[in-house]
Amino acid sequence: MARSLTSTPAAALRWDGRRLHIVDQTLLPATEQWLDLECAQDTAEAIARLAVRGAPLIGIAAAYGVAMEAARADEASLTAAAAALRAARPTAVNLARAVDRVLDAALAAAPDERGRAARAEAERIHAEEDAASAAIARQGADLLAGARRILTHCNTGALACGGAGSALAVAFELARRGEVSVLACETRPLLQGARLTTWELRRLGVPHELLVDGAAAGLMRRGEVDAVIVGCDRVAANGDVANKVGTYAHALAARAAGIPFVVAGPTSTIDASISSGDEIVIEERAADEVRHAGGALLTAEDTPCRNPAFDVTPAELVTALVTERGIASPPSRASIVALLDGE
Repeated sequence: MARSLTSTPAAALRWDGRRLHIVDQTLLPATEQWLDLECAQDTAEAIARLAVRGAPLIGIAAAYGVAMEAARADEASLTAAAAALRAARPTAVNLARAVDRVLDAALAAAPDERGRAARAEAERIHAEEDAASAAIARQGADLLAGARRILTHCNTGALACGGAGSALAVAFELARRGEVSVLACETRPLLQGARLTTWELRRLGVPHELLVDGAAAGLMRRGEVDAVIVGCDRVAANGDVANKVGTYAHALAARAAGIPFVVAGPTSTIDASISSGDEIVIEERAADEVRHAGGALLTAEDTPCRNPAFDVTPAELVTALVTERGIASPPSRASIVALLDGE
């Protein structure tokens, strides 16, 4: 039986036609502080320090960053600003794709119309991502009908995407249709699951429990998880998936436990220009993110660290890729092409 959730998904950003307003996600859940962004440089800095994050959402934010610049900059300055936005984070394909779309729209217009053209294209991208979220939620919930214990990783709700999110939007829809509980992995080193996913689940009244990342495999083995669903930052032409580091381990555990491992994301995350996940650039972030948690130093200050922000899960471990245009099950070159041909 369908049930009502207690709230609407969190708002991660607002566009007033001139400036972009974002929730500073580095401060959640303790503080809900909105930042006003006025140019491409502001936006690039917010993306780089994860004040705004999530592959689809940074694409939306970057689109508005270009639009703000187009309203006041000449062609050379606008092109340079777009390049700075494109370089803010390297792994998610949505960022560069959104920047290029808005830049192309601006440069195709007359100089006095560039601002209007860029703004319209950015708003179009935002609307597309919102619509994609709604479609992903419906199709993913249909696919996982009957699953009651869902495990997820990182944050894939409204704080990461348009609309209600991607993987978390599926969980929300399952909760709306019936009794579902979510196991949220904490997601070291920056704890997006602990800080952000639980915040969204609490707001919506969805039953949930937080667990350390290393506990997931054991719970799967004990039969306490019906399905794993995660988001994606880039999907290669063969169906390999780059997502928040730790995703690959969950995929291996799900395969060993014989439960579905589902990836949910808009087709804007598919990069048909790369043949496999081996070609995806994996962002390496600062060592201090590993050395610290919640502002507290965990180890010696000079401890050497590796901090890959993402890992790649081979397509053969993915049960299904859920997009707004349909489901690739299993993901493969042929099924990915079929999704993209739906354009």
